[in-house]
Amino acid sequence: MNYESLLKELEKEGVEVIEYKFRSDSLKGLYFDNVITLNPANIIDDKEKACILAEEYGHYRTSFGNILDQQNTSNVKQEKRARNWAYEKLVPLEKLIDAFEACIHNRYDLADFLGVTENFLDLTLSHYQEKFGTYVECRDYQIYFSPLGVLRQFKNDDYTSESHTCE
Repeated sequence: MNYESLLKELEKEGVEVIEYKFRSDSLKGLYFDNVITLNPANIIDDKEKACILAEEYGHYRTSFGNILDQQNTSNVKQEKRARNWAYEKLVPLEKLIDAFEACIHNRYDLADFLGVTENFLDLTLSHYQEKFGTYVECRDYQIYFSPLGVLRQFKNDDYTSESHTCE
């Protein structure tokens, strides 16, 4: 899912997305009262923009109240919940399988294939490892998170069919 797709989805949900240059050099996005504000001055490219928008979308979906004070444990939990929502929105397990089937061989190409930054990808994989452990089964695959790998599980009837190979 890319930036434009997220914008369309948010528009359908009645969430406005605006761009505004914040005074802060570190703030990249903010959600408040059905408005997501992005700071284009602190966002490098469209992939990062999609990642920031997805996290703010996650706040719309999962957070309540003012959570700017990150010394408050409840606020930290809400921040984590919103980020986890964003990870699963932009990098669903099925997309990791799609990348495997497309013969993606390294993290840089995987991040590019998924339309996310490498840092976002790394954080997503850490989230999945925290959530599922070493691996998870999805469809006929096992997805390992560290080191990253996808294995297809063959069944007896699969041996007679044409197999997928990466060249």
